[in-house]
Amino acid sequence: MIKERQTKYISAIRSYMQAANHATNHEILAYLRHQYPDLSSTTVHRITKRMLERGDLIIAPSNNENVTRLDSRLDPHDHFACQLCDQLRDIVLPLDMISQLQALIDDCKISGRLTIQGSCSKCIKYKEIL
Repeated sequence: MIKERQTKYISAIRSYMQAANHATNHEILAYLRHQYPDLSSTTVHRITKRMLERGDLIIAPSNNENVTRLDSRLDPHDHFACQLCDQLRDIVLPLDMISQLQALIDDCKISGRLTIQGSCSKCIKYKEIL
């Protein structure tokens, strides 16, 4: 097994993803550029690509602009996505709920994880104020 070289950028991206949980390469770059002004988008992309290949990250549901998001949580889980603010939240749907959904689609089979879309509590409260 080849040991991965640990650079300051790899460590910073790993730390950021553990804190953020979900992020695009652009979000990672924007955050880390404050600390590392010389960090390039190519470097971020190359590092996150290797992390995906090694299984250190997985692909999360895309954001509202259809840009790929990365997910640091590796265990099987589903997501709630706010259609207004684009926040992505991890959820675990109970197996009986998946079975109930499966029953609604008769001859089709649910494979993979699910994403539920709606409005988060912050956006609902903000809309009520307006």
